[in-house]
Amino acid sequence: MSDVRDRVLEALARLALPDGGDLVARDMIRALQVEDGKVRFVIEAPSPEIARQMEPLRRAAEAIVAEVPGVTGVQAALTAHGPAQPAPQLKIGGHPKPQAGPAKPAGVARILAVGSGKGGVGKSTVSANLAVALARQGRRVGLLDADIYGPSIPRMMGASGKPASPDGKIIEPLRAHGVTLMSIGFMLPQEKAVVWRGPMLMGALQQMLGQVNWGTLDVLIVDLPPGTGDVAMTLCQKSEVSGAIVVSTPQDVALLDARKALDMFTTLKTPVLGLIENMSVFVCPHCGGESHIFGHGGVASEAEKLGLPLLAALPLDLDTRLSGDGGTPVAAGEGPMAEAYARLAQGLIGGGMA
Repeated sequence: MSDVRDRVLEALARLALPDGGDLVARDMIRALQVEDGKVRFVIEAPSPEIARQMEPLRRAAEAIVAEVPGVTGVQAALTAHGPAQPAPQLKIGGHPKPQAGPAKPAGVARILAVGSGKGGVGKSTVSANLAVALARQGRRVGLLDADIYGPSIPRMMGASGKPASPDGKIIEPLRAHGVTLMSIGFMLPQEKAVVWRGPMLMGALQQMLGQVNWGTLDVLIVDLPPGTGDVAMTLCQKSEVSGAIVVSTPQDVALLDARKALDMFTTLKTPVLGLIENMSVFVCPHCGGESHIFGHGGVASEAEKLGLPLLAALPLDLDTRLSGDGGTPVAAGEGPMAEAYARLAQGLIGGGMA
C-alpha cells in the first residue's frame, strides 16, 4: 500500500499551483489515507479566502489521483487556517542530547554519507542526482542536507516551505522527485546566515536525523558539508553509517583535500564505498572536442592506489547546472547525464550499498 501512497504523492506533485510549486512541495496535503485502493486526503489552503478559490484545484487533484494505478476511489476535501508556521516550541539547534551509542532513525535501512575534502567539487549535485536516480530505480530514498552553513538541496530539488511539526518534536519532511527531504534551508529564510558554533551544529544534525519522520527508507543519503569538521564527525560517531562516498574533481588541489576526507572516514571507522570523479571532462557542445579543464584521471589513479572502486566519472555538464538551478535534477529526466546517474545507482544497488 505504501507504493500506492508514493504514486499518489507523485501524481499530486505534478499538479502545479498558479503561484508556483505544487501541492506536495508546498506541504498542502494532509491526512492522506490509502485503504483497499480508496484514497482520502485533505488540501490545506493558507487562508479561508484562498480555499474558496481552490475548488477547481480540488477537483483536478481528485481526477489526477483517480488515474493512479491501484486507486479505486478518491475523496479530497478542502480546509484552511491562518499562515502556516512551525510550532513555536520547535527549535532547531542547541546542544546535542546524550545517547547510548551509534543509532539510526527507525525505519531507515542504510545511511550513506556523501563527502568531499573541499567545497566546489559538486558534492551536493551528486547527492541530489544520486537520490533521484535511486528513487527512479524503485528505492525508497531520503536526502538529508547536512551542509548547515550552505544548504543547497532545497534549490536543487525544487522544494520549499517549512516542515510541519504537529507536537513541536516530530518534524514532517518535504518530498520532491520521489525523495523524502530535510534541510536547515527549509527552516530559515533563504538569505539568513547560520551563525552557530560546533555544539549547535551537532544538535541540529541530531534533530534532523532523530526527530524527522523519515518513514520507511531503503537508504538515507546525507549530503555532508565539505571538510572534516564537526558535522561529519558527529554523523560517523553517533549514527550507524553504512558507508561513505567521496567526491572530487581530478584537480591536484582537490585531491589533496579528498585524501583528508578519506583519512577522516578511515579514522572514524566508516567504510568508504568508493570515489566519484566529478567534472572529469568537458565536451564542447559545438565541436564535440574534449577538454580536461581540471586535469585527467586523478581520482581514478587515487582509487586504484587505495584499492577502492571508482564509482563514476561524471563530465562537466551545462544541463546538470541548469537543471540544479531550476529545481529539477538532471537525473529526473532523460539523456546522457540521467543515464550516467542511473548506472551509478544500479552499481550501488547491485553491490548491496543502497
